[in-house]
Amino acid sequence: MADAPDTRERSASAAIGGGLALAAGIVAMGFLGSRLLGILRTVAIADAFGSSPELAAYNVAFRIPDLIFQVLAGATLGSAFIPVFARTFQREGGAKAWALANNVLTIVTVATAALCMAAFVAAPWLVPWTAPGLGTDLGRHAELTDKAVSLTRLMLLSPLLFAISGMVTGILNGRQRFLLSALAPMLYNLAIIGGAVFLSGRWGVEGLAVGVVAGAALHLLVQVPGLFREGMRIRPSLKLDDAPTREVGKLMGPRAIGLAAAQLNFFITTYFASKIDSSAINNLTFAWTIAILPLGLFGMAIATAVFPRLAEHIASDDLAAMTTTISRAARIIMFTTVPAALGLGLIARPATTLLLQRGEFGAADTAVVASALVFYCIAIVPLAGIEIHSRGFYAMGDTRTPVGLAVFAVGVNLLLSAFLWFDHGVEGLAFSLAVSAWAEWALLYVLYARRTGSDPWADLWTVSRIALCGAMMTAVVGAALLLFDDPTGGQFNALLIAGGAATSGAVVYAGCALWFRVPEMDEIVTRVRSRLTR
Repeated sequence: MADAPDTRERSASAAIGGGLALAAGIVAMGFLGSRLLGILRTVAIADAFGSSPELAAYNVAFRIPDLIFQVLAGATLGSAFIPVFARTFQREGGAKAWALANNVLTIVTVATAALCMAAFVAAPWLVPWTAPGLGTDLGRHAELTDKAVSLTRLMLLSPLLFAISGMVTGILNGRQRFLLSALAPMLYNLAIIGGAVFLSGRWGVEGLAVGVVAGAALHLLVQVPGLFREGMRIRPSLKLDDAPTREVGKLMGPRAIGLAAAQLNFFITTYFASKIDSSAINNLTFAWTIAILPLGLFGMAIATAVFPRLAEHIASDDLAAMTTTISRAARIIMFTTVPAALGLGLIARPATTLLLQRGEFGAADTAVVASALVFYCIAIVPLAGIEIHSRGFYAMGDTRTPVGLAVFAVGVNLLLSAFLWFDHGVEGLAFSLAVSAWAEWALLYVLYARRTGSDPWADLWTVSRIALCGAMMTAVVGAALLLFDDPTGGQFNALLIAGGAATSGAVVYAGCALWFRVPEMDEIVTRVRSRLTR
């Protein structure tokens, strides 16, 4: 007999508080370490290159290799491989599951290698299309475009390594092993930091590209021992008629389109930013790197940890348990990302000053990055919501719905960017992405509720209280910043302002959450009390 709704809620809460909490904690620590190192990477790059045209060439060159990895490996492990792998392991045993893993790993590796070779040949035609205005305002279009082409070709080694590494991540996550996969992005960022600090003086931005390739290799190597500990032996296989492999391919196709659509948003931003001026691409990249810190720490970490459990629920034909787990995870995500997004938007200027304003990165760059960051912060909450609710569809084997909405969001972003880039510059491009994210998440949530038959009102009631707490925090901290913020101050002043605002904001938000009895805050208090009374 199925559990009653209140029992399922308690079971899901226990799962989040037990095994899933541990998994989410490991993934969150990995995301935190990776994002913090990502910020340090950004600091090192800003210090070495500022917003130089050469750095813009590097950022343009990064797009094509990243697209190849995201579309192939990302589509495979995120929505297609893990559910089929988990179900095969549960129903048919390890031998069949490892055979599937070897087959998909081989196919993804071969396909990625073919795409990398094609992109290597086509780079002189693809790169100018990506950023048609690169260096035009400086009269250096041909020079910087050639540099972007050579950097693209060098970095095309990274998606091949990432394709293999991404499959290893999917296998380990499918077995609910998260530690090594959490360490891998940290090593990737450390390698790029090394390229910026130790190689940039001699090789310029080529040192960064070398760091990217070395980081991709480290990303793979650190995970391989975990693969062997799980009992997998790598045996290349190309059995295209294998039923589980065909199912992965069937699920992967629409997801590849969706990920291509998501990556197309970055191409749209790069395309129009190249027409603004030579620093616009860099400044938007800096702003986005800072903005995704809370998204990765809260939204992506929790959604990643929960996804294998969702796949198990569906494998057990327990839709009610899946919807309960998603509801619980979504409320936790909202409880953490709402204040993080609002707080980061409030301290955008001092945070940018503190993190980036040194070396080649000046006060003028700080002003532009901070302005774009404010608008990118608007996108944090819906992007976090997309992370968890799209995984509900993936676990159910439906990749078409989230893919269709991702394509719709690209259309919204393209339309708004085309209208706003000329008059509103980087702020207009960041705002366009934020609006498209909200439109995508709103439609995704409505369709998710209809598909699963879940009642959204309990979640909306909790989220409305979270939003009210966030609004009160914003009012208090915003008023304080009007009195104490000093845009002309140095980094120590920025540290005091950002630190004081973050601390006071956390206190106000927690107090409001207690007052309005937000369940997630009550649970934190209960856990703390239980530990103190042991």
